[in-house]
Amino acid sequence: MKQRCQWCQGHEIYLAYHDEEWGVPVHDDRTLFEMVVLDGAQAGLSWLTILKKRDNYRAAFDNFDPQKVAKYSPKKIEQLLRNPGIVRNRLKVESAVHNARAFLEIQAELGSFDAFLWRHVDGAPIQNAWTSVAQIPTRTKESDALSKDLKRRGFNFVGSTICYAFMQAAGLVNDHVVDCFRHAQLGSA
Repeated sequence: MKQRCQWCQGHEIYLAYHDEEWGVPVHDDRTLFEMVVLDGAQAGLSWLTILKKRDNYRAAFDNFDPQKVAKYSPKKIEQLLRNPGIVRNRLKVESAVHNARAFLEIQAELGSFDAFLWRHVDGAPIQNAWTSVAQIPTRTKESDALSKDLKRRGFNFVGSTICYAFMQAAGLVNDHVVDCFRHAQLGSA
């Protein structure tokens, strides 16, 4: 039986997410935008809730095309707020549209969101060596800096804790515990 991080036990969606996605370095801007939106939507909720709704989010938000999301009208926002397949929180839905616009500004300035993001870890994942999930921090100096930079550029729902969860998910840090089978795999990525 494979050793895994304790947090993913108990639900098939969590297991698949842990084994196939969490901590894998992401360099695709569309995927990164999806992750920004979903991590913001998760604020105050369980990640499992968001994973269960992810396909609904993809359908509702035009597969997270930031060009399309940035153009959403107030009418479209009202339509989204009636969609039971997503988290129907006005601030979070409006944040997705607002963040799409800020995301596009970063792309225009730097060529890609990927270039902006990965410079916060000097272009390579931070390799941690936690022996227990309890050791994993909820924020770091890197997530503090990313949060500050994103806020300065007009993003919201990007506090340091949300940014650290995003960094973990997008593979900017390897926070699989050392006895998890993914730790070594991603350590050589």
